[in-house]
Amino acid sequence: MLNSSLFSRLEEIPALLKLKLGSINNYKNNNSENLTSKNLRYCFDTLNKVSRSFASVIKQLPNELMVNVCLFYLILRALDSIEDDMNLPKDFKINLLREFLDKNYEPGWKISGVGDKKEYVELLENYDKVIQVFLDIDPKNQLIITDICRKMGAGMAHFVEAEINSVKDYNLYCYHVAGLVGIGLSKMFLASGLENCDYLNQEEISSSMGLFLQKTNIVRDYKEDMEENRIFWPKEIWRTYASKFSDFSINPQHETSISCLNHMVNDALGHVIDCLEYLRHLRNENIFKFCAIPQVMAMATLCKVYNNPDVFIKTVKIRKGLAAKLILNTTSMDEVIKVYKGLLLDIENKIPLHNPTSDETLRLIKNIRSYCNNETMVVSKTA
Repeated sequence: MLNSSLFSRLEEIPALLKLKLGSINNYKNNNSENLTSKNLRYCFDTLNKVSRSFASVIKQLPNELMVNVCLFYLILRALDSIEDDMNLPKDFKINLLREFLDKNYEPGWKISGVGDKKEYVELLENYDKVIQVFLDIDPKNQLIITDICRKMGAGMAHFVEAEINSVKDYNLYCYHVAGLVGIGLSKMFLASGLENCDYLNQEEISSSMGLFLQKTNIVRDYKEDMEENRIFWPKEIWRTYASKFSDFSINPQHETSISCLNHMVNDALGHVIDCLEYLRHLRNENIFKFCAIPQVMAMATLCKVYNNPDVFIKTVKIRKGLAAKLILNTTSMDEVIKVYKGLLLDIENKIPLHNPTSDETLRLIKNIRSYCNNETMVVSKTA
């Protein structure tokens, strides 16, 4: 008997092929007249290695902004690689995190043997090439990157020793490692002149863009982080449901495990309206797609992990075909709203009965859906 779901996924095949061909063309274009220096080519080659998903959205940005955002991502990826290396002595790690912003102004600086993955180790071993490109960009963007790098490094250094006990701690951690990224990107968009809406100066809204992505990853990566002896779920939440963080992986199907998972998803969903409002204020088509695609992917991931005990035993990911379809269809606010409405319905259909988190999930969905319906009316009137 043929699986009916197979037919529903056939429509994803053209999206996969189109995205693959588009990525090849983007790569060829960005390795010709746009990337004139060897160090700049290294940066984009490395971007492909450390994050293919972000590489694809960065490469469709206008040229100058594309280079600045690529550097911004690689510099913060290098900083994050230092934080993620659990084998580094604490004092050494803390000092390096705090001083890392200064390394960007030291031609020739690089470091060996740091990072928890091969591609991250290689990035830091060749960091002198990143520095050279950084020193060639305009001073205004250098200052934006340096300011964010300083604040992020200090925040990461603080959490090397501090545990994430309360929800307040959790929000502060996510602000340092991701919210600051959203703030920095908003500053870059405004500095480029491609965006001029004063709304982007509201740091709390820009921060929400990063917090939503980070919290989604933290929920999804439960198993991977636990195996690396890293706990990012706030103790205030998980201790409500278990005495030990590892209990969820031992009893993934248990109601308390599912309740904790859904509690974490609810916390992330609390940022959705801020993120949609941010997207609504963007005017440049390529910047919109750059910002919207990761948000849509994160929302689809939250839908996938909600009420899903597999989170506690493996890394849950959305299908590549679905991801390709979402990327290609994320072209306007109207399309984003359509996707969100569908995902909200999927989550709603999975809400368990008699679960302590269910009422909050329903409330959040109601609020987000109300925003989406109002936004649809605005789009219709302005179309």
